[in-house]
Amino acid sequence: MERRSFLKMSAAMGCAATVTGCNSGSSDVNVVPPKPPVGDEVQTWSSCLVNCGSNCPIKVFSRDGIITRIETDHETNDEYGNHQIRACARGRSLRSRTYAPDRLRTPMKRVGKRGEAKFVPISWDEAASTIASEIQRIASSYGNKSILKHYGTGAYYGFASSACFDRVLNLNGGFLKIYGNYSWAQQNEAAAATGFASTSGSSLTALYDSDLFLGIGYNPSEMRQSGSGEGYDFLKALEANANLEVIMVDPRYTDSMAGKESQWLPIRPGTDAAFAEAIAYEMISSGWVDTHSKAFLDKYCVGFDKASLEKLVAEFTASGDPKKTQYLPYIDVEDNYRNYILGEGKFADNGPRTPAWAAKICGISEANIKSVASKIMNAKAPFIVTGAGVNRHANGEQAMRACYMLSFLTGKVGQPGVSNGALPYQGSLNRAGMSGGSNPVKESISFFTWAEAIERGHEMTARKDGIRGTADLDTPLGADIKAVFAINSNALINQHSDCNGTAKILEDDTKCELIVVCDCWMTASARYADILLPDTTWLESNDLVNDSYASGIMGYLVAMKAAVKPMWESISMFEMGRLIAAKMGKEAEYTEGKDEAAWLEELYQKTRTNSANTDAQPAFPNSYAEAQKIGVFRAFSKTPVLALDSYINGGKAVSTPSGKVEIYSLSMAQKGKDWIFNPNVKGDYITAIPMYQPTWEGYDDEDTKDDYPLQLMGYHTKGRTHSSYHNVPWLREAAEDAVWMNPADALGRGLRGGDKVQMWNDRGTVELPVRITPRVAPGVVALGQGAWYQPDIARIGRSGHPIDVGGCINTLTRYQPSPFAKGNPQHTNRVQIVKA
Repeated sequence: MERRSFLKMSAAMGCAATVTGCNSGSSDVNVVPPKPPVGDEVQTWSSCLVNCGSNCPIKVFSRDGIITRIETDHETNDEYGNHQIRACARGRSLRSRTYAPDRLRTPMKRVGKRGEAKFVPISWDEAASTIASEIQRIASSYGNKSILKHYGTGAYYGFASSACFDRVLNLNGGFLKIYGNYSWAQQNEAAAATGFASTSGSSLTALYDSDLFLGIGYNPSEMRQSGSGEGYDFLKALEANANLEVIMVDPRYTDSMAGKESQWLPIRPGTDAAFAEAIAYEMISSGWVDTHSKAFLDKYCVGFDKASLEKLVAEFTASGDPKKTQYLPYIDVEDNYRNYILGEGKFADNGPRTPAWAAKICGISEANIKSVASKIMNAKAPFIVTGAGVNRHANGEQAMRACYMLSFLTGKVGQPGVSNGALPYQGSLNRAGMSGGSNPVKESISFFTWAEAIERGHEMTARKDGIRGTADLDTPLGADIKAVFAINSNALINQHSDCNGTAKILEDDTKCELIVVCDCWMTASARYADILLPDTTWLESNDLVNDSYASGIMGYLVAMKAAVKPMWESISMFEMGRLIAAKMGKEAEYTEGKDEAAWLEELYQKTRTNSANTDAQPAFPNSYAEAQKIGVFRAFSKTPVLALDSYINGGKAVSTPSGKVEIYSLSMAQKGKDWIFNPNVKGDYITAIPMYQPTWEGYDDEDTKDDYPLQLMGYHTKGRTHSSYHNVPWLREAAEDAVWMNPADALGRGLRGGDKVQMWNDRGTVELPVRITPRVAPGVVALGQGAWYQPDIARIGRSGHPIDVGGCINTLTRYQPSPFAKGNPQHTNRVQIVKA
């Protein structure tokens, strides 16, 4: 979307956000122009701290303790580099969200069956006493490893964050830690095994020097909508480089295309690796790699061919270093990338990874694959990005690595205008935060395996389940999870896989004996709490927050000031932690003698000191109170950041066992041989080199094709960030919750746009409207993730479970940890659809 179009849309959405509202019955929206109140309003700064990666500043206007309207940032002249950090429709709806009917108003305890949402109000004294006594009892009875603080990103606070609960639980002797996350689990591990971070790509300003952009599952215009976010940086880069050829590979025609692309290649979900391997075949078999990039691969990478692995074996053997020699038994020199792609040596039976082979799998024609390969080879500065959607598949780790290979095969990584395949670098201003304290518990589990650990945590090991921190591969974790703290998290049920299966585990309170949920609204996960704690919303909070993790090149800080007092009996997480700590006799250790105001001033001063040591810094006033009056502080740098610059151009080794970019990953080779996998799960294995892995419920899974012929993939709708904002009616009207279906698939089912359909598989059934559109590939259906799970117990679907009338995609997704990262493969699903 062009900036001018964005302005028009924003103006329309802004009309709905005013206190007077729009005249929706009028045929001309200009008949009654919005007139915001003026005069005795008080204006403060807040921020939209949802997990989109931007933390946009928000102007809040209030009168007599009531929020009257919301505006976004319009403080600058809005020239790129000094531009306005404009919030999207979500941030602009914060007044509606703050005053939502389902706000949690008081602490509550469960009185019915878990999941029924039957609660009675209790006092804060009772809530704190119950939690304190229960975590002390559970720690004493089962050990501290039986207490888990769940993964949650519903609020990116700077100070009064979920770290307050870390602090409490650590004062109680610690808790079981988690690693990974629902967004990037597989790509983080895949990138690290290769030799870099998954977000260490070149900055989008490097695109100014590029002549080809290849985006594989890359969609910043829908993912990063902020007026200062990655989506805007992407648009400005395209605007600045009018000759840039843009090729987008995605099962959906997204708003990141919308006429800005040169070519859209619709691909079948989970087949990205096959597409990448066919391009690699063209580059290698033609002799182009030998002529143009072999010297680069020999110098900076390991595992491209047999000779590079033989050299590595000789170097490790000669070193005598146990940290290196431990990998020697795991190196198979015949197991190299060149042999695999060409179908030679030990891979002769596999056959070469030709465009003809890949076309049958990925759905992109042989001619188009060859065309992309030719363009990459002829480009002077190809910029390749692999989006995070590729990693949320059953074969996500190797799919990401297969796509990363394309950048390295060019031999141009480290040059202007070139990236390494990873997500683009983001600028950010640092801010100090309150420590959660030291956790005596050393073990950690994957964020994704927590529900399984409720039932069999006592026997879970590193070798089978990826447990970290145990004495060896076979030492069990030794404890089932008996208490869960879900803090600003809807992943307890809604964002986790297999909602119906998870609900069955949670409903049995003899397994997990305590579930504490802290949130602002009665989310799907809040319904499963034993104790509910009402948090303050952002507009009721004082805090110091930065621009988060994906805000683009502009770095900024917001000094938030509460627009209104906390409503009803809601209190901040800092205060919740203080109350619980007091009941444990640990209040002094928790507060360190400081109240909220003192903590905020201290963290602000640390932030000022740290910022003074950076090159790009805004001018901060002397006190936090003064900063609150100003609100927003920004810093921008147009200097391009190049991926792996310190390695390619600076000689600094990367953090792999070899110190080089590992096409043959030593850590994956080791785990592939040492770990135990399930032979009954198709695709459950680890290889040392990137390989296309056919998986359960993938495109080529013959076991499920007949019953469930459609591949279901999720996407990030503009009306929510994950599940946040689902309870705002304005956004439900603005961003339709419907399953996308290609006309060819709809025709055979007799479906028309707007029909209500049922979509199901063995795990569940959802009921929702269908949108017929050519913007999704044939054989694929797409559903925006994050809608709240709402099973109708009076209606049983074809799956044998209650029909989910909320339309939550995770009613249909499978719980099956990925092989290497033990992450979530939530885009790998097969379904059937009929008219309801």
